[in-house]
Amino acid sequence: MLENKDFLLINVHVPYAGEIEGTDVFIPFNEIEQNLDKLPADMGAKLVVYCRSGGMSAIAARTLVKLGYTNVWNLDRGMIGWEQAGYSLVNKSR
Repeated sequence: MLENKDFLLINVHVPYAGEIEGTDVFIPFNEIEQNLDKLPADMGAKLVVYCRSGGMSAIAARTLVKLGYTNVWNLDRGMIGWEQAGYSLVNKSR
């Protein structure tokens, strides 16, 4: 589904509860600033954040914007919405 994606897909849910296949990195929503080395130096890079339902990822998105990123997206309804749309999660038992 996400083979030709043009964005960095970031799972920010705590505790880890699986992820969308194609996720590039896991960074806890409350540790964004401590993990800048995992993010692109290009502040215009497209970043898509998600969590289980959307709350933690909204906080992460605000943090990224505050840090200067200008192309930040929050996946609406997170992993719950992803599964409701008929897609599955991977690594649920990691």
